[in-house]
Amino acid sequence: MKKITLILLLFISAGLASAQVTDGEETLKKLNTDSIYGWHFGGVAALNFSQTALKNWSAGGLNSIALNAMSSMYGNYRKGKSTWDNTLDLGFGILRQGKNDAVSILKTDDKIDFASKYGRQAYKNFYYAGLLNFKTQFAEGYNYPNDSVIISDFLAPAYLLGAIGMDYKPSSNFTLFLAPLTAKITMVGNQDLADAGAFGVEPAVLSDAGVVTTPGENIRYEVGGYLKAMYKAELMKNVAFQVKADFFSNYLHNPQNIDVNVEALLSMKVNKYITASIATQLLYDDDIDIVVDRNNDGVMDAMPSKRLQIKEILAIGLSVQF
Repeated sequence: MKKITLILLLFISAGLASAQVTDGEETLKKLNTDSIYGWHFGGVAALNFSQTALKNWSAGGLNSIALNAMSSMYGNYRKGKSTWDNTLDLGFGILRQGKNDAVSILKTDDKIDFASKYGRQAYKNFYYAGLLNFKTQFAEGYNYPNDSVIISDFLAPAYLLGAIGMDYKPSSNFTLFLAPLTAKITMVGNQDLADAGAFGVEPAVLSDAGVVTTPGENIRYEVGGYLKAMYKAELMKNVAFQVKADFFSNYLHNPQNIDVNVEALLSMKVNKYITASIATQLLYDDDIDIVVDRNNDGVMDAMPSKRLQIKEILAIGLSVQF
């Protein structure tokens, strides 16, 4: 609980700091950044809250409080033929439901995503480029309603990807990066998860009595091809849309089974501080087995399988740009 409180306080502090926007900064944001050299920093921080309170409610139900915080920041540099783009996306959400001894706290969102891409202009809108991407999460994850067995944790998994290729940037709204030479490292810092072979690492070797004789591997290495695309646009006044898509193929193991990660965000601005947003993520990883309740009877399948993962978050709350 202390870890969750600290995480949310960090998000709130970032949001309060970012609220100090002057008129001069507002003017600078309207300039065409493609024509300006040097560093450019910015981002958005949001805090969304919802509550349900019931008393003597004949239809039944649970009291609940939901809190979701997110922050998306960038720092981009341009000089001559060189560009250096950096982004940091953070997200964390919790749901508290019930009361007294029946209170349960559930995690609803958890994300750390840092990307850094350096490019050197080859000709016109094409750049020789190198990319570094790191992803993980803040806290433990559970397959609710079972909250006794951890299925993910900080640095479990963590993904570190390095790629070299070509970047096509016809405008500040669109970029397409293709890397035929890519190294991907999957890290599982939680040894219990590593022993179970979670997230594609080599599992532990057990004796006939079920005792671990050789611990599971904490790191998995892959070499393959990578494609990353990003598009953003203002669909109409105060309505913005952004989509990011990543594709990775492991040359050495089932290259036809491509890992896919697509994230879309639609944000609508009500006024200077109030916004509504819909965020969707589609994820398929050929190295991750999913255990589900196929028959919807409370009994999980005996055999896990590869499945498309889907996450959708609808949020209305406070948002500040900086």
